[in-house]
Amino acid sequence: MKNFKPLLIGALIFSGLGTHAQFRKYSNEFLNIGAGARGLAMGSAQIASVKDGSSGYWNPAGLVNVKEYPQVNLMHAEYFAGIGKYDYLSLAVPISGGKRTLGLSVLRFAVDDIPNTIFLVEPDGTINFDNITTFSSADYAFLISMAQQVKVKKTHTMNVGINAKIIHRKAGEFATAWGFGFDAGIQYETSKWKLGLMARDITTTFNAWSYSLNEKVREVFYLTQNEIPVRSTELTAPRLIAGAGYNFKINSSVNLLAEANVDFTFDGRRNTVISSKAVSIDPKLGLEASVKDVFFVRAGINNFQKALDDDDSSNTKKVWIYQPSVGAGFRISNVQIDYAFTNLANQSNPLYTHIFSLKLDLKKKQKK
Repeated sequence: MKNFKPLLIGALIFSGLGTHAQFRKYSNEFLNIGAGARGLAMGSAQIASVKDGSSGYWNPAGLVNVKEYPQVNLMHAEYFAGIGKYDYLSLAVPISGGKRTLGLSVLRFAVDDIPNTIFLVEPDGTINFDNITTFSSADYAFLISMAQQVKVKKTHTMNVGINAKIIHRKAGEFATAWGFGFDAGIQYETSKWKLGLMARDITTTFNAWSYSLNEKVREVFYLTQNEIPVRSTELTAPRLIAGAGYNFKINSSVNLLAEANVDFTFDGRRNTVISSKAVSIDPKLGLEASVKDVFFVRAGINNFQKALDDDDSSNTKKVWIYQPSVGAGFRISNVQIDYAFTNLANQSNPLYTHIFSLKLDLKKKQKK
């Protein structure tokens, strides 16, 4: 299995090289992994309550809560025993006296050492393993975010935010893509309630693919009856995520936050709780208990799917499955460390892993 996984990933990459302009159901799927251990521990239910530098990913409106000092967020996660690597970095900078916040985020998902077996078979039909080389495939996203307060009162606040995102994808020396799109979000908060709405890819994000195949590669594609790829455009359909959270004040020190998100996709039928050609709906639930805003315990549940029952010998009965997650965190002065234990793959191929993230407020040293 260790050797099979990179072969499988390589096959999936090459299988998509010959597409033409069209909407893709799972286009830019690396952008749906998540950012920060807090959000992943809460089952990705973040749209209404997120209020730190990771808001640029979840809901840019939440960046307004970074008011006093610039903030840095870092996260690293790995797939398949290190074969796949996922990294996240963000910087949030308050401006205009704390009424606006500028955010910069970078996401990278990469798979290294993918076998290139194009020349595995010699012209005479013999197999030559010495002809196998390796390459890397990497996906990058650069988010430029801006958030602003639009209403501030004693009992409630309202913030709005927008993302401009640049996407770069590269599969070895064979294919590269550049893309561009926009997201927009809003948050409304009272003393108890938190409401949020996030519209991703509101302008229909695109990836424009170009290919660089030499004559030898083209000849192999022709002889093996594989389609020779041409320039193409991959489109990502808009997505809408609505969220609501409620604060249960236990006492002066302990607070319990419960949040529910509902993810609406419009790119065809998916394996979700509600599934149709027009829209698919996927719920997410998260909890966070905090003690004096210093210690945190979190749990979440998402990714509800129907799957075949393992106990059914006829392989016809389906049951509902879901993805749980847990986590914790603590804050010391201007440093916060968060932990999550969650599944980064899918229910048919669960891959639970440990994830840590760091949040750092860049406070200036006070002069003596």
